[in-house]
Formats: sequence, C-alpha cells, structure tokens
Amino acid sequence: MSLRRGYLAALIVVCCWSGFNIVSRIGGRSELTPFDIAALRFGVAGLVMSPLFIRVMRDIDHSRLIQYVVVACFGGLGYALLAYTGFSLAPAAHAGVLVNGGIPFATALIAWLALGQRPRGRALLALSIALAGIVMIGLQSFTHIEAGSRQWVGDLCFLAAATAWAIAGLLMRRWQLKPIETTAMMVGLSALVYLPIYVLFLPKHLLLAPLGSVVLQGVYQGLVAATMAGIFYNYANHTIGPHKASLMLALVPGITAVAAVPMLGEALTPLAICGVVLVTFGAVLGATQRS
Repeated sequence: MSLRRGYLAALIVVCCWSGFNIVSRIGGRSELTPFDIAALRFGVAGLVMSPLFIRVMRDIDHSRLIQYVVVACFGGLGYALLAYTGFSLAPAAHAGVLVNGGIPFATALIAWLALGQRPRGRALLALSIALAGIVMIGLQSFTHIEAGSRQWVGDLCFLAAATAWAIAGLLMRRWQLKPIETTAMMVGLSALVYLPIYVLFLPKHLLLAPLGSVVLQGVYQGLVAATMAGIFYNYANHTIGPHKASLMLALVPGITAVAAVPMLGEALTPLAICGVVLVTFGAVLGATQRS
C-alpha cells in the first residue's frame, strides 16, 4: 500500500511540476525578476508552513538542524534561484527536459560517485536513453542561438538546478528526514535566509508587474510548487526511493513541451521533440522496473 501511495504522490508531483514549468516561464517573461519570483515562493510557502516550522525548530537537536540546513541550501535556495534564472533566459520545454529529465541522471551519477550505488541492467538502460534525450535538447539549444541570446546560460542554470535537487533528494533519503517536516524546514530556513537579503540588496520589480501576475506566481510558487509538490515529492522519495521518484519526474518534459505550444507559443523543433520522447521513454522504463 505504501508503494502505491508513493507512486501516486510522484504522479501528483509530475502534474505540479508540469504546471510549475509553464507558470515559471510566464513569470520569467514578465516584469518580475528571478529574485522576485523566489521571494514570492519562499514568502508564501514560509508563511503557510510557519506553524510546523516553529514547532520543529523548538524540538530539534543541533545535528538534525545542520542536516536540514544543508538540504535547504540545495533543494530550497539553490534549486529555486537557479531554476528561476533559467526560466528568464530559456524556453519552458528546455526546463522540462534539462531539469526534470536531468534530475534522475544527476541522482544516479551522484549516488554512484558518492555512495557506490552503480546503476545496472534496466536502470542503466533507462538512464542512457534519458541522457540521449538531454543531449538532443542541448544540441538544439546550442545550435539555434540568436545573436545576443543567452539561452545557453539558462540551460546551464537548469542543469545546475537539477543537480542541486538531486543532491537534496539523496540526502533526505540517507538521513531519513520526514517528508512534511523536511518541506517545512526547507521553505522556512530558505525564507529566513533569503527574504532579508532580497529586501535589502536585490533588485525588485514587484510594483512594476500586473497584480494578476504577482498573485499567480505567489499562489503557484508558494502553495503548489514549494509546499504541495515538496511534501508529495519528499513522501515519494521516502517510500519508493530517490531513483524511482526522480525518474517519475522525467514524465514532465512531454507534458511541458505539449502545453507550452498553445499556452506560451513556444515552437518545438524535430530535435527537441525527439529529446522529449527519449527522456519520457527512459523515465517510464526506469520507474516501472522492480526494485
């Protein structure tokens, strides 16, 4: 039963993150800066999770607090700032492939290098197929750069965000951090660190953006992406493991790429379509294997 719930949680995350790519790209094309969107994410999520955050902080021991701080640095601040910077420079379809498709590859690579968990057989085949798709979208990006475009910088930010999330997921599993408490600590600690820096030093365009755009980003980034998706991903990570949980996320590219055509007007090249298909097939192949 717990495995079924874990897969269901992962599917919910797939839906949340597909919408996250679209909404974040809308924000990246608006007057809002990546710093504004990150502030909305951590401000709203931190407020919602503040009762649990305060309770955990009151009862936590020093060693566990250090673990939460490390996870928040990678899966909270690091992931969000890198991803939102990428959305301001590159299409949503690229995020779907390079972030959501890159997370399982980064998870497997880090688990191999740091923990000695080498992928074999079907898992290795699935990762190889997903990697081929990532390479295709990378080739499409680097060979279709307009004069003055910094799209390649956005793609590198997406890959760095995938690596940061993979590190956080592996640490959560290794340290046996509870899903809901981990989400509360990630957004709470990120808010405590980031919001004062944002208010005092970083550029702010909140007043220049339409109210509807600010509300959309605040509600989706804070409630859906940071809180709801965070809780369900941490639960899936805890029940079915980081490898399968991360591979399920590779289903996101296909949904994102298709949705971006009518919603964002972003065209898909044949190379990008092939990349999406390969990453999605690799995700299904890897997620359906027996433990």
